[in-house]
Amino acid sequence: MLRAIIFTFSAWIFCAISMAHAGELASLSIISQQTGEPLKIWRHGGRNYVAAIVGQRYYLRLTNKLNERVLSVVAVDGINVITGATATPEQTGYVLGAWQQQDILGWRKDQHQVAAFYFTNVEDSYAARTGRENQAGVIGIAIYRERAERPEIAAISPPAPLLEDRAKSASESPRRMVEPSLKSEAAPVASMPLREERLGTGHGERIASQIRTTSFIRATSTPNEVLTLYYDSYANLVARGIIPKTWPRNVDPQYPPAFPGTFVPDPA
Repeated sequence: MLRAIIFTFSAWIFCAISMAHAGELASLSIISQQTGEPLKIWRHGGRNYVAAIVGQRYYLRLTNKLNERVLSVVAVDGINVITGATATPEQTGYVLGAWQQQDILGWRKDQHQVAAFYFTNVEDSYAARTGRENQAGVIGIAIYRERAERPEIAAISPPAPLLEDRAKSASESPRRMVEPSLKSEAAPVASMPLREERLGTGHGERIASQIRTTSFIRATSTPNEVLTLYYDSYANLVARGIIPKTWPRNVDPQYPPAFPGTFVPDPA
């Protein structure tokens, strides 16, 4: 009985402190811009969730786990972060070199800058401001492996991310097929009424982010892997039973500092 209790407790802690949504080909993390630390991922009902704070600026960290290039089509709130179009996997994306880790800082404005991501109330989100409010609250990446017989180009990963050259890639592809969408799927029914409004991702200040284009021929017409993270406020995730009520609020979504004060105060 004691072993069963220890096992259950250990499994719950492991679920609570997961920091990356890891697939076989790639992993996806949400990083707080303020602390540089990944937000905790909560596993519930076969989905992955992150507790977000209104006003918190963040970025996405993609990691290629293969010894080969991959293409990652990135969608925030069901919107392609490069083009601003409602996201589908067949769209353009970022090319990551072998074992490369790349931070996606915001909505792509041109080859030199992006508009920063930040969590906000849904009405202030980029999705709502472009008439797509129902898509808010989800982040996804669709991963494609590269066709083996590609021409030898850009074999070494550059310091800046590579942006897929869609014009060349499309001309070399033998056919196009209807792909599954990266739009937000229906969220599971809440176990309790939501305590706060839903959240979305805002269109923040411009920050520097350099890219260049490259050719990439997809090995398959559908993604080899899709990773999805949902986000909402801490209160809503607790109300929906995703975060256990017994989890201490003051350690979420960031860990407390080890040295928060100066001198010893009198007890209350």
